[in-house]
Amino acid sequence: MWLAAGLFLTGLGLVGAVVPLLPTTIFLILAAGCFARSSPRLEAWILNHPRFGGFVRDWRARGAIPLRGKLFATGGMAGGYAVFFLTARPDWPLALGVASAMAAIAGWIWTRPV
Repeated sequence: MWLAAGLFLTGLGLVGAVVPLLPTTIFLILAAGCFARSSPRLEAWILNHPRFGGFVRDWRARGAIPLRGKLFATGGMAGGYAVFFLTARPDWPLALGVASAMAAIAGWIWTRPV
């Protein structure tokens, strides 16, 4: 089960590397966790990947999110909220609830070390 989940998450992460606004690193962080329980070889592959490995290692070591990642994450959330607000035209309680949840998540992202 862990191996299948890791492979699925790795696939999502690789798709996210080429599809705008689909995250990459979070899926690879989760995949590395799954591989830690099922395949040390695949875990090592992610951790030593020349493009993504550093992000996963930094997250594991100190919960770090690079500045560029923080900017993209919060920018994507703001853009997603704008699309939600303009297309769904939610009632105010829902609009405020979604905005509050997104603001809380953005605040958490910005408290992580760089």
